[in-house]
Amino acid sequence: MENNQTANNYDATQIQVLEGLAAVRKRPGMYVGGTDTKALHHLVFEVVDNAIDEALAGFCDEITVTLHDDASITILDNGRGIPTDIHPAKGISALEVVLTTLHAGGKFGGGSYKVSGGLHGVGSSAVNALSEWMEARVYRGGEIFYQRYEQGIPKDRVKVIGKCPESQTGTEITFRFDRSIFVDEHSFKYEILFNRFREMAFVTKQTKIRLRDETTGRNDTFYFQGGIATFVHYLNRNKKALHPIVAADKTINDIGIEVAFQYTDDYSESIFTFANTINTHDGGTHLTGLRTGITRVINDYARSANLLKDGENNFTGEDTREGLTAIINVKHPDPQFESQTKVKLMNTEVATYAQQVIVEVFKDYLEHNPSVGKAIVAKCQVSTRAREAARKARETIIRKSVLESLTLPGKLADCSSRDATKTELFIVEGDSAGGSAKQGRDRNFQAILPLRGKILNIERSTLDKILGNNEIKSLISAIGTGINENFNLKGLRYGKIIIMTDADVDGSHIRTLLLTFFFRFMPELIDEGHLFIAQPPLFRISHGKNTIHYAYTDTQRDQILADLGKSAAAATITRYKGLGEMNASLLWETTMDPAIRTLYRVKVDDSVTASKTFDMLMGSEVPPRTRFIQTHAHEVRNLDI
Repeated sequence: MENNQTANNYDATQIQVLEGLAAVRKRPGMYVGGTDTKALHHLVFEVVDNAIDEALAGFCDEITVTLHDDASITILDNGRGIPTDIHPAKGISALEVVLTTLHAGGKFGGGSYKVSGGLHGVGSSAVNALSEWMEARVYRGGEIFYQRYEQGIPKDRVKVIGKCPESQTGTEITFRFDRSIFVDEHSFKYEILFNRFREMAFVTKQTKIRLRDETTGRNDTFYFQGGIATFVHYLNRNKKALHPIVAADKTINDIGIEVAFQYTDDYSESIFTFANTINTHDGGTHLTGLRTGITRVINDYARSANLLKDGENNFTGEDTREGLTAIINVKHPDPQFESQTKVKLMNTEVATYAQQVIVEVFKDYLEHNPSVGKAIVAKCQVSTRAREAARKARETIIRKSVLESLTLPGKLADCSSRDATKTELFIVEGDSAGGSAKQGRDRNFQAILPLRGKILNIERSTLDKILGNNEIKSLISAIGTGINENFNLKGLRYGKIIIMTDADVDGSHIRTLLLTFFFRFMPELIDEGHLFIAQPPLFRISHGKNTIHYAYTDTQRDQILADLGKSAAAATITRYKGLGEMNASLLWETTMDPAIRTLYRVKVDDSVTASKTFDMLMGSEVPPRTRFIQTHAHEVRNLDI
């Protein structure tokens, strides 16, 4: 029941006005996408994007990012430096305006930047608002200008704190994120920054980006002369290419279209899109133009070369993209993004221009390289046959109800609840562990799907073989969403999909096979936070008659023994090698009980790196996998033989 007194008092006094940067602190999700790890690193990328804009304008060729011991971070560039003179309208230094005012910057009128990633004048000021403190130093005109802020509020006016060579220019921003906002985060993760800056260096050719960590001493430098063509070569280094990389860089009506692509013998596509060097994870109009252009050229070539006969249908986009690795980077003076986090490009004209460039360069290449054209068409024909076989297999799955397809012994043990916000599906390795899980679960909301052995490695299989695999068919039917273009999250039958495998080598392999399947065929499950990994204990430590501890890592085991002190000598330590060794009550108590279990949510912070890693680990090329094992073998602590 609504409080009538409160409702009747709804007047002007109830209207809140958030001054300055207070709105950013009140609703960080609107500006940086949330308060999780991804949002935390978005703070860094917003500042680095400004340095990249200087590089795109031709005024910067070096960017250095340094992680400090106190969880602060410094971004230094050798660009022109943010202006420090007095702003005519605001009456304060332009530096202070830029870092404390939303929608302020040099990217609106087109005079300072033809192309930029920071478009709304929100990035740096939002970072300032979400920081415990920020310090800005500008090197310009032989002087060093300085200002400090706390939670976005200037502590003093901009002042000169020293001299520098006349030739030295640039901006240096140091900040420490506000731990009262990013409450679950402790520091920036080097690997996330590493992957993003390598990506930035690929799409911003001839710009050097350095990453340093003062805590560990790690130091990496990224510089790629060849731009996105080098990027494609890097992505395909573990694959067998069908032809050299095709690349183009053209400008149409002041919009730059840079593209590079190459076909391989792989079964999946790897397409990555950028707008003004920003990774547009959700694609957009440039992706539409790329896909349309590729499909159009291949169909036209196949018809003209008489490789597609009269009466045969054209290849679909899915057929023409199998085995394709492509990158497109659009440089637009006024790009329109779906949100401040810039994950999708919306400019409609870009689709036409991107398609035009693709058609021109690809058509010319195939006409001069007919053997490559025939090889690509032949691959498309194989893809068509596999797609048709897969369609029939998929229809077979769809025609059968979930109940009909999963009543076989050892398959799905469903739960009674139909509320997908509360239900869980455990994907369990083997009949023994499956039996314990079925007995130990809460039948109201926990379902169990045991797998017999290892599922098919989808990185080495065509779609028709994948959908013909009984274990994969069981997975698809149980989850209920469909796959690929037929995926629909509304069909999800369980809010949590939990992979529960043994803590040994075979268990890790099965887990990797399953993760590969979900990443390639149901990536939305990962993006929406529905995929998890269960963490069974490695050790059972008993002491006395009734005291039992469970340790999930070697470190936890050592800590428990240390806490026992002298009594540790009398403790009995049992090492679990598999879930099948646990009875039903033990499995529930340690791994399945929501009150005390440990679950890890699967997240993909960098789709480029994830795709490359799955290809390296599960693909057909052995040497890259061998190199990986040899490089990281020294890191292994427990290897069950």
